[in-house]
Amino acid sequence: MFECGPIIDDRGICGEEPCDPDQCYQQPRVVIIGAGMAGLSAAARLGERGIDNIVVLEANERPGGRIYSCWLGDIVAELGAHWRPDNFFTHLVHSLGATENPPRPGVPGSVHTRGLFNRVTTGKMAFTPIISAYYKFRQIEEEAAQLYCLGGNKQHGSLINFMSLRIQQELHEYPPEQQHDAARIMFGLAHTTSARCSDDTALLHADHSGCFMNIPGGQVRVPLGLIGTLAPILRQIPEGVIRYCKPVSSIYWGTSQKAGHRAIVCACDGEEFPADYVITTVSLGVLYVNSGRLFCPTLPSCKVDAMRCLGFGYCNKIFLEYCRPFWFWHTGDLNFCFQNNSLCCRSNWTKGISAIEIVPNSNHVLCVWVTGDDAMMMECLSDKDVAEDVTDVLRCSTGNQCLPYPVTVLRSRWVSDPFFCGAYSYENECTDGNAQRTLACPLPGPSEPIPPILLFAGEATVPGHFATIAAARLSGIREAERIVELTNRYQGPPVPLQFRSKCETVAANVGNCP
Repeated sequence: MFECGPIIDDRGICGEEPCDPDQCYQQPRVVIIGAGMAGLSAAARLGERGIDNIVVLEANERPGGRIYSCWLGDIVAELGAHWRPDNFFTHLVHSLGATENPPRPGVPGSVHTRGLFNRVTTGKMAFTPIISAYYKFRQIEEEAAQLYCLGGNKQHGSLINFMSLRIQQELHEYPPEQQHDAARIMFGLAHTTSARCSDDTALLHADHSGCFMNIPGGQVRVPLGLIGTLAPILRQIPEGVIRYCKPVSSIYWGTSQKAGHRAIVCACDGEEFPADYVITTVSLGVLYVNSGRLFCPTLPSCKVDAMRCLGFGYCNKIFLEYCRPFWFWHTGDLNFCFQNNSLCCRSNWTKGISAIEIVPNSNHVLCVWVTGDDAMMMECLSDKDVAEDVTDVLRCSTGNQCLPYPVTVLRSRWVSDPFFCGAYSYENECTDGNAQRTLACPLPGPSEPIPPILLFAGEATVPGHFATIAAARLSGIREAERIVELTNRYQGPPVPLQFRSKCETVAANVGNCP
């Protein structure tokens, strides 16, 4: 038997007979720089589409990039990317309705008859089957949580299939006149699971949304923070593909081909990685600072101009843990959102504080947001100085000079980190997404005779969704699909230019080009 990868026809890497070596394309060699959301998404999608000749080079000792979750007291502190309720403002469809001027008036609500659930035409349902169906469904949910725990087997199929089977079994216990109403309740609650998880329940397993650990005393769900979203992606990537502590020093591509390869990626420790395609997912700050020395030849002027059109902001977080929650007995609100000129009179870095807020679901931790150049200044101070300065701001803002000092300080240092050089991109001026599109365009471009070698991914390359985790994931999948399409077009990896010309000469003389 010839091993040629997964037997899936629509992946396009193998032909109609996946185990026929004559029908399989040779896989291109892909090097991905960065193991953040973009790089991991690209690697997972390539593996899903039948290309596993890949390597991911990560400069740090951990995956995630700017997704960085740490335990602090009774919370998971998100030092980088975070969940925010206002992220939907970057959604393209929402923007269409939110920016309409004048906005459309809302639809007035209709008055419903009293009852838990109502039919569309015949009024409210009977009370007895409603209560029974509700608790039966909650019981089915608990059974699903036990079957689909992390590391458990998946012999029961998808989550929705399991729930549908169990609902049908429970419906046989109802009298015939109550089965219709009970089915509506339980199947309706099952469909809400899809809305809560924002995924197709036919593809969803419960371990995608958290972690269950078997410990004495029962099953306890352990909050993983935002880093937990990487778990299902990492499980799709084969072991050994990600190479940690491998910062990249240079990328030779195009006219600087070495040893006949389309590209050579050189790590700082001297190890070289030949590649047919290179996907770079580094942050906009790293790309801009190192564009002159990282690439050989250097990036064209259109790329540099696109990076100049986009801004790259400085933003840091400071988490302060206290021995007891003083804000419960303190009079007044401790959630501050400072305006641009609120702290301008201060002479130190605290004038860059934009917000101080109580971390949700915590009794001991405050979070301080620092932006701009002051975020860079904060990184140079000691934890003691930072704690004293923030406490001074709190005392002045509340008028209470007795507020305590924190016992623990945890803060991010994105600006001084050479592998990030800042936080997230933003638009300096209205470019209608042209700067992001130019930055995302591969090199060589579509009009060039040579197939693309350098591919660019990351949150700064997606118009309308930049500065979001969703943008990073979309960009990684986009570039992976680009490589799949090129592999199908060339029926394998593109041949380097010098070998292509030799091949064409042989073809002209012999009439057959291998």
